[in-house]
Amino acid sequence: MNKAYLRNVWEQEEEAAHIHGRYEEENDLPWDYGEIVRQYLKRDLNIMDYDTGGGEFLLSLNHPYSRTAATEGYPPNVKLCSEKLLSLGINFKECHDPSKVPFEDESFDLVINRHGDFDARELFRLLRHNGLFITEQVGGDNDRDLVEMVLPKTGKPFPHLNLTEQRKHFEDAGFEIVRAEEAYRPIKFYDVGAFVWFAHIIEWEFPNFSVDKCFEQLLKMQEMIDKDGRIEGTIHRYLIVAKK
Repeated sequence: MNKAYLRNVWEQEEEAAHIHGRYEEENDLPWDYGEIVRQYLKRDLNIMDYDTGGGEFLLSLNHPYSRTAATEGYPPNVKLCSEKLLSLGINFKECHDPSKVPFEDESFDLVINRHGDFDARELFRLLRHNGLFITEQVGGDNDRDLVEMVLPKTGKPFPHLNLTEQRKHFEDAGFEIVRAEEAYRPIKFYDVGAFVWFAHIIEWEFPNFSVDKCFEQLLKMQEMIDKDGRIEGTIHRYLIVAKK
């Protein structure tokens, strides 16, 4: 094992983003978020996608644009959505605070959110009677075994993100829980470079990660790859459908 060569390759991978096919996750969840949203979607509903990202999923729903709204706070996506969604007639607004969403009371029949922040009481305000909120979230135990491999004894950044606590938040806000599920599933990396890029971009889970700081631990990961063909960790997801 040429350590100098590996260090050089991995340091380059920290900045690279070409990892398609080099790792896999979320392909075996016990639910399909898109399918669940479509199950509740009717053409006469007013809907909003909170933290829509680039709006790709929202547009895939093919909902009437005049009945569609969205928010986003990440500046590059705000610019993208302002250009793409507003031109279609979708009511897009920039929003950085989930407790202060810039829409009137009881504006929506359905609010959806995947992997974005939210405030249960604010959602209750925004929804009409019998309105639904559907969310899939990353749980607080996400990737913890991988974190331990490279940054032992690192604290959880979001320990409150689990189905038990989040379900109670919704019930305390006045919601009825229609559906609630939680899942732990494998995440697999087929080379160390792909993991290096992953850990570098998810800085809230892997704080202060770098190839230099974690080099010895990465060499142990390389041994796992050589032996088993992969490094395996665990993702944590939960799903909530809540009704006002």
